[in-house]
Amino acid sequence: MNASLSARRAQYHVDGVLLLDKPRGYTSNQALQRAKRLLAASKAGHTGSLDPIATGVLPLCFGEATKLSQFLLDADKRYRAVFQLGVTTTTFDSEGEVLNARPVAVDGRSLERVLADFRGEIEQIPPMYSALKRDGRPLYEWARNGIELERTPRRVRISELTVRSLAGARLEIDIVCSKGTYVRSLAHDIGERLGCGAHVAELRRLGVGDLDVDHAVTLEALEGMPDPQTRARSLLPADRVLIAIPDVRLTTLATHYLLRGQPVSARHDHGPGWVRLYDAQDRFLGMGQVLDDGRVAPRRLMAQKA
Repeated sequence: MNASLSARRAQYHVDGVLLLDKPRGYTSNQALQRAKRLLAASKAGHTGSLDPIATGVLPLCFGEATKLSQFLLDADKRYRAVFQLGVTTTTFDSEGEVLNARPVAVDGRSLERVLADFRGEIEQIPPMYSALKRDGRPLYEWARNGIELERTPRRVRISELTVRSLAGARLEIDIVCSKGTYVRSLAHDIGERLGCGAHVAELRRLGVGDLDVDHAVTLEALEGMPDPQTRARSLLPADRVLIAIPDVRLTTLATHYLLRGQPVSARHDHGPGWVRLYDAQDRFLGMGQVLDDGRVAPRRLMAQKA
């Protein structure tokens, strides 16, 4: 292997979170792999899938930050969607085959009456065209073979459902929802309640938790940077993307025992739950949990540099 080929394949230990503005047409894994190559990173993972038709915020975790991906997966999501009324498809979005076309006779008042029933906690049946597995196979594989399986309804929360515009058969809507919500299923179910059917024509994720698409970087922008080291400057420190979670500062002695896996006493006023942990020098140690007795137990610690 020549030196130039070896250099191109060199990998680096990269730590942090990249807020990627995923382009349309990419699966989440395709976007991850492309970003991983551009950063020459040795370890990476994404924080929940975005459909290929969707664009917007896809946090990608690199190195030690992969230990924290679950916290971003659990965060609420914000979307801006365009529902095409009057047409239902196999996939509940514009990539599927058209199943039915019906006339649209929807006004603002009738729409609002229907949307009111979808706000708050609702039961949602995942679509057949999804990555959920049954007998070791994704549901979409069963669907592609013409097999529809019974799915268990999921309880999800729709915090906001706000109409931006309704123009004929085009409904633009803002959505804030809990993890596990399928916007495609939401579009389909709302369309059925309206009596005309609907599917997702456009979808953009505006935010994940406190992370906003305005601070995201595109793959094209990364490609325009001269080298992996420069691209790595686009990453956020792992703890910065979790600022909604309270923090606890530990003394030097408490840090010593916590890094050895022991629950420790610390000054804080938090109830039981997750916390970010820092030592006396404000170094991020990882995630811990406040126990019922007020002590703090280590849970997901970052590897500490010497």
